[in-house]
Amino acid sequence: MSETAESGAAVRGEALGRRLAQAEALCRERGVRFTPLRRRVFESLIARGAPAGAYELLADLREAGFADAPPTVYRALDFLRSQGLAHRVRSTNAFVACDHPGDTHTHGGVLLICRDCGHAAEIDHGALGGAVREVAAAHGFEPASQLIEVSGRCRRCRRA
Repeated sequence: MSETAESGAAVRGEALGRRLAQAEALCRERGVRFTPLRRRVFESLIARGAPAGAYELLADLREAGFADAPPTVYRALDFLRSQGLAHRVRSTNAFVACDHPGDTHTHGGVLLICRDCGHAAEIDHGALGGAVREVAAAHGFEPASQLIEVSGRCRRCRRA
């Protein structure tokens, strides 16, 4: 492995560790359990960096030695979503780790999804969130969550 690749892997490892520690602290503050299974599903979502389906996550769990039981993955995903640690990508029925853990998901998040490589980046755009809430209120609607999905091509794929 090249020195650059090793350094990139170290940075990704630090980021993964930081996000896992943040999730553990959040769960501890809320008095909910961040079980090994929930932790592993969250870790898989972070490591992928792209939306993943439940069966892809199940394969990750199987590789890590967990039981092959689809309901457990769905329960873990429901937990992660309820704690503000993951989003459901409705357009593809997949899931992605939230880049703003613990938020109530009314932060005006925009999920940019590359249709070529699958990479997903969550952008927190407070002004956009405020505009959506304002329009919703004008129509007597109270949003429970906000995540706008935008499909396109990322910078790396456009350059290729």
